[in-house]
Amino acid sequence: MLVMFVGTDRVETAINAHQVTFISQVSDGTRIRFGEGRSITVTEPLAEVIEKLNTGLRPHE
Repeated sequence: MLVMFVGTDRVETAINAHQVTFISQVSDGTRIRFGEGRSITVTEPLAEVIEKLNTGLRPHE
């Protein structure tokens, strides 16, 4: 499931919720980490990122 966020460069970014390995709060917003050293920093606060990712991972009704 793809989840949309706004990057620190103000560009919309879609990520695959299944590939997220770690999430942390940083001064610019929230950093989302994936495998192999890849990451993106988004403007949404940590709680909102977690909620969007959890929603994206839930089975659809």
